[in-house]
Amino acid sequence: MAEAEAGPYGITTGADGALWFTLVHSGEIGRLTVDGVVDRFPAGNTGCRPAIIAAGADEALWFTRSGDDHIGRITTDGAVTAFELSAGSGPFGLCAGPDDALWFTEMNTDRIGRITTDGGVTHFDLPVAGAFPSMIAAGADAALWFTLNRAGAIGRIDLDGRTTVFPLPDAGAPVGITRGPDDSMWFADIAGGRIGCIDGHGAFRMFPLPDRAAKPHAITALPSGDCWFTEWGANRLARIGSSGAVGEYDLPTPESEPHGLTVGPDGAVWAALEVGTVVRLAPEHARAV
Repeated sequence: MAEAEAGPYGITTGADGALWFTLVHSGEIGRLTVDGVVDRFPAGNTGCRPAIIAAGADEALWFTRSGDDHIGRITTDGAVTAFELSAGSGPFGLCAGPDDALWFTEMNTDRIGRITTDGGVTHFDLPVAGAFPSMIAAGADAALWFTLNRAGAIGRIDLDGRTTVFPLPDAGAPVGITRGPDDSMWFADIAGGRIGCIDGHGAFRMFPLPDRAAKPHAITALPSGDCWFTEWGANRLARIGSSGAVGEYDLPTPESEPHGLTVGPDGAVWAALEVGTVVRLAPEHARAV
C-alpha cells in the first residue's frame, strides 16, 4: 500500500465501498478498493499524523490529526477540510455518534469533543485527570463509550455531556473499543494482555489472552458474533467469541505492527500494518495457530 515509512495506522470502510486508511508518518489518507487499487491524498502537512478514521453521516471520511491538533474531513473525491482544535490537545480516537456528529478524544486535555458535519465543536471535561482518553465508539444505548488508557477505566458520555467512569476490576490500560454483537462494549487491554467487555450497567467480564504479552490494540465486531482485534506485540490478528474463546492468526510479514482493523465491504477483516501494507483475512478461510 505504501513505503514502510508512511505508516498505515487507522482503517475504515467508506460510503463508496472502498477502504480508507491513515498514513500516520507521511501525513496522508489512502483509499483502497477490494480489487487492490490505491490512491493517496495529503491529509495536511507532513507532520500532521492522521491517526483514527471513521465514516461520517455526510458520506465523507473524518479523521484525527494528532500531530497538529486538527480534525480532518475528506470527501470520497479526495477534497480535504481541516478544523483546528486547541494547541497540544492531541486528538486521537474518533467515531460517528447517534446524533450524526463525530465524537473524538483528546489525549492531553482530559476532554471528549464533538464536531458537527459543518465544523461546530463542543468540548466536555472528564472527571479524571491524566486519564489519556484513547479510542471511542457508539454504544447501543445512544451514548459514546471510550477508553481511559492511563486511568485503567472505561468511560461513558451521553449526548448531553454527562459522564460516568467505570474503573477496570484490576490494573490495565485499555485502548481499542467497539460495540459487540451482544450490545456490550468490548475493549482491548494492551497492558494486561486481555480482552474485556462491559455491559450497560457497568459489569465487566475479562478474558486473558493465551499470550499475555500480545499487546492487543484495536478491536472491531463482525456480524457473525465475533470481535476481531490486532495483537500489536505478537504480529497477529485474533478473534474472540462471546464465551471468551480466542483464535489467533499469524501475519505473513515479521514485525508488521498491526494497528487498526475494520470489516470491509466484502465481509472480510482488513487491517492496517504500520510496515506499509494493508492485509485482508477472510474469516471463513482463517485457521487459528
